[in-house]
Amino acid sequence: MEKIVGQVKISKERVKEIEKLITNLSDFKKIIEETLRDKGETTLFLEICLGGSMVLESSDIHIEKEEKEAKIRIRIDGILHNVYFFELKSYRNLLSRIKLLSGIKLNITDRAQDGRFTILWDRMPIEIRVSVLPSEYGESIVMRILNPKSLIEIEELGIREDILEILKKEIQQPNGMIIVTGPTGCGKTTTLYAILKKIASPEIKIITLEDPIEYHLEGISQTQVNPKKGYDFTNGLRAIVRQDPDVILVGEIRDLETATIALQAALTGHLVLTTLHTNDAAGAIARLQALGEKPINIAPALNIAIGQRLLRKVCQKCVQFSEPTKEEFYLLRKELHKLPKKVKIPLNWEIIRKQPENSDEFSIPQNLRIPRVKGCEICSQTGYKGRMGIYEFFLVNSEMENFILTSPSISFLRKTAENKGMVYMRQDGLIKVLEGQTTIEETDRITKK
Repeated sequence: MEKIVGQVKISKERVKEIEKLITNLSDFKKIIEETLRDKGETTLFLEICLGGSMVLESSDIHIEKEEKEAKIRIRIDGILHNVYFFELKSYRNLLSRIKLLSGIKLNITDRAQDGRFTILWDRMPIEIRVSVLPSEYGESIVMRILNPKSLIEIEELGIREDILEILKKEIQQPNGMIIVTGPTGCGKTTTLYAILKKIASPEIKIITLEDPIEYHLEGISQTQVNPKKGYDFTNGLRAIVRQDPDVILVGEIRDLETATIALQAALTGHLVLTTLHTNDAAGAIARLQALGEKPINIAPALNIAIGQRLLRKVCQKCVQFSEPTKEEFYLLRKELHKLPKKVKIPLNWEIIRKQPENSDEFSIPQNLRIPRVKGCEICSQTGYKGRMGIYEFFLVNSEMENFILTSPSISFLRKTAENKGMVYMRQDGLIKVLEGQTTIEETDRITKK
């Protein structure tokens, strides 16, 4: 591996070797241990950390200093896993190497710093976003892996057919706003990029305003905010509107000024895509109002608000299916009983829909089976492999627009949307349980209040 500041090269032969050596977390730990014992070279140590994380499809690498040692953890499918504990001498060398690569100042240890570098993984550039933060015993390092493989088509997001058709229709609108909501790390950026890939064409101009640019898309003008130079979301959005775009992507609405300009752009002939940090789709309206925006501007501008989370999928190698318990079946029946007829559910469920909603007397269909996790080497004994989205779509039609103008509470908005046919994220997760894609336990972990 060449020692180049800002770039790490891993050859095709080395990639194949790493892929052969590392198939699970146990292999990863073993290779790191052998590397530090036999050679201990910092450059090779970093290469193994990055290469192993890439092979195991990790999204983040955490290197944390403790009182007497340091540790490496990686996040796979949203869950952190301990990989290896190692000596502080190796930690200090690794910290310096990562700082050098990512353009972070080596002599500053008392404040947070951010940087980035690139891995050439068999000639494929993969961006690594680095955050260094002072902690109790030393500096904590987090490396976010921005793998272009995460850029998937809109059909691969895991959106149900009935709402996918709605989304495809909405993204073809000439104006209005589409908001994707959820906490950090729930796949909002992936959803927005999938939409951009779907609508991108030579006939329309698309400009993005991001912090930072995470993935590079061909044929789209991408810009990155730089507050130190006066190019923040507000000023950037003002400049973008003067560039005659058809579609504008605003990475996140954080303040009233940005919200106002984005809503005005949506009302004046632009399709605006953006994100908000809220718990659900209906919360987008309340969040915009909390920033200081008026319902009279929100209602006509908003086309659709999407709430989303990411669920782990069961490992297809070791998954087992069995009949649900009475408690599980009662939960499924209670949550899914009032689903609209347009929502497609596995065939067995039509029997359940006919049963009384709150009756204690019910019968479990004989051929109804739901997934159970077991664990194998492929999934590192977790029982899960890969993730998918669960969604709720808050569609704003003329009737809902008039309702928003009355400034209703979030609970009232949710109830009204439910009466109009909105399916909650929790219900979407349970539908995927019936489809054999995930478990009730995983759905509870992500959506249970």
